[in-house]
Amino acid sequence: MRIDFHGNFDKRLSKLSRQQKEQFRLRLVEFVEDQYRPTLNNHALKGKFQGYRSINVTGDIRAVFLPHNENHAEFVDIGSHSQLYG
Repeated sequence: MRIDFHGNFDKRLSKLSRQQKEQFRLRLVEFVEDQYRPTLNNHALKGKFQGYRSINVTGDIRAVFLPHNENHAEFVDIGSHSQLYG
């Protein structure tokens, strides 16, 4: 699977704690292996994020991505639920 990261994603990821970054790396490995693994809670978004999807990184941290096709996704944002959607 091809994974790309938007510049905004890199900036937001750099602001997370070391533990949150490590948790994202672990979730990314799971995502590449099976993007619909139940622990990821991969789901479609609505509203301003119509067409995008989200996965759970931690209890409150979400990573938003744009699926280009079955084998290509671009992560565009990461943050707490309230930062992203609030």
